[in-house]
Amino acid sequence: MEPEAGTNRTAVAGFTLLGLVETEEMQSVVFVLFLFAYLVTVGGNLSILAAILVEPKLHTPMYFFLGNLSVLDVGCITVTVPAMLSHLLSHRLIISYNACVTQLCFFHLLAGMDCFLLTTMAYDRFLAICRPLTYSTHMSQMVQRMLVAASWTCAFTNALTHTIALTTLNFCGPNVINHFYCDLPQLFQLSCSSTQLNELLLFVAAAFMAVSPLVLITVSYAHVVAAVLQIRSAEGRKKAFSTCGSHLTVVGIFYGTGVFSYMRLGSLDSSDKDKGVGVFMTVINPMLNPLIYSLRNTDVQGALCQVFVGRRSLT
Repeated sequence: MEPEAGTNRTAVAGFTLLGLVETEEMQSVVFVLFLFAYLVTVGGNLSILAAILVEPKLHTPMYFFLGNLSVLDVGCITVTVPAMLSHLLSHRLIISYNACVTQLCFFHLLAGMDCFLLTTMAYDRFLAICRPLTYSTHMSQMVQRMLVAASWTCAFTNALTHTIALTTLNFCGPNVINHFYCDLPQLFQLSCSSTQLNELLLFVAAAFMAVSPLVLITVSYAHVVAAVLQIRSAEGRKKAFSTCGSHLTVVGIFYGTGVFSYMRLGSLDSSDKDKGVGVFMTVINPMLNPLIYSLRNTDVQGALCQVFVGRRSLT
């Protein structure tokens, strides 16, 4: 911990990340497990992306958004896990102040984009099932790109706002973060200046970034369920629900862990519990998404097989 000359914003040059475990034996186990998880996550999501690109049957709005989600999953795990693996390998747990702020900024950028993209995917299912006659018009390629661009813009604005607000806080010590990556709740606990404004900002952002999208997703699927129940064919109902089940599973996991992590500000013992939540948000969730979307989706399964055997669909 060293003073930074010429500034009164922080008196620490970096932070110490305690990570997940303390003993060297367990650190080796964690390193192997997280390296495996990282490779599986990147490989799985890039396989989904490749399948969507090479299979003409998957050139639809739903899979366009799924491809974007795969890119987000790769980015989300890349923001946190490689840095943690580097710390475990070098036994150096120090992260610089600038690197910590940068990691936090990218993490909130990708997490915010996830919120909006999952909402867009719910809107896509609503149009496909409840408004099939006008679906191609309301979900044209131009509309798809505009929705994704708007999502990136809102997510970037949110991440930049939190980052700028964080840099106004003073950090005088201690500088130990009981986590394996930098995030707002843990940094708030270390600040020696008032964080009330920052916490209020996070609360307002959560209402905009999480509560509003969740309400829109709920309303969309309420209409979807009502429309599906009117389908007379049992096979038709099953097919309609199967296209929505994967998305609802991802939404439940993502929002469940997010709410648990950010709705408990001010709890002094939150860091230990948040480690598990952090693993779920940054590792387990991105690793499960390819499995969730391909497990019951025959189109994705067929496209993945074609990718791995080196053939393209003739249809």
